[in-house]
Amino acid sequence: MSQYLSSNVNKVTTNTLQRMRNEGERIAMLTAYDYSIATLLDMAKIDVVLVGDSAANVMAGYKTTLPITLDEMIYHASSVVRAVKHALVVVDMPFGTYQGNSKMALSSAIRIMKESGADAIKLEGGSEVLESIDRILSAGIPVMGHLGLTPQSINKFGTYAVRATTEDEATALYENAKLLEQHGCFALVLEKIPATLAQKVTEALTIPTIGIGAGGATSGQVLVFHDMMGITQQFTPRFLRRYLNLSEEIVGAIEHYIQDVKEQNFPNASEQY
Repeated sequence: MSQYLSSNVNKVTTNTLQRMRNEGERIAMLTAYDYSIATLLDMAKIDVVLVGDSAANVMAGYKTTLPITLDEMIYHASSVVRAVKHALVVVDMPFGTYQGNSKMALSSAIRIMKESGADAIKLEGGSEVLESIDRILSAGIPVMGHLGLTPQSINKFGTYAVRATTEDEATALYENAKLLEQHGCFALVLEKIPATLAQKVTEALTIPTIGIGAGGATSGQVLVFHDMMGITQQFTPRFLRRYLNLSEEIVGAIEHYIQDVKEQNFPNASEQY
């Protein structure tokens, strides 16, 4: 790991990510929602930990990200921050805390930063949320943007299909990416868009881009931890690579435990006082 810029800093910052982008080192980002998993991610020297609003799906079982509250996001973020010493911790602003009300957006972002100790926030959208972004940045809070498939807008689009496949939508996304950079976002997530468009956007910007289902030309990649480890099984998009099949291993271990208890093989003599 010593050859990587990110592993040679005590704490990854927004400045570190910019240096990585400038030097061509890819940025690795994964989600975490609790202390135990965040500890493992930090031990592995992940660059960025995203406390995603995907906690609504992964941790709470909701079908969309919309129901999760600001208080719940702060709870998850606080748990993660207590574990992380090396990575940059970015927290999603949940639905309803920044859209259409820039004063609420600033108040929500301040709560996240003060109460969780996170390093930055992330929010979805382009020109329609610029006023909120400006207010948040005015308080010195780093903002990561998010374009393409924006899960908080699922009821508007009605589908999780690939975004920006038409010329008009691709042009709008490109222009919004430029706007987000101009207004001061330190990085930009591009979700589920054509790889050629993601490459075009990445080459047009000076800030890092983080892709999820956006091809390999972005400055970095992000996946949901529970998806890439095979803990969740319902989600199988093309862009997801499973690095383990933990659901199978965990269920097998639990079944083994049940069998040992039923057959009085646990605890054995050495496991008693």
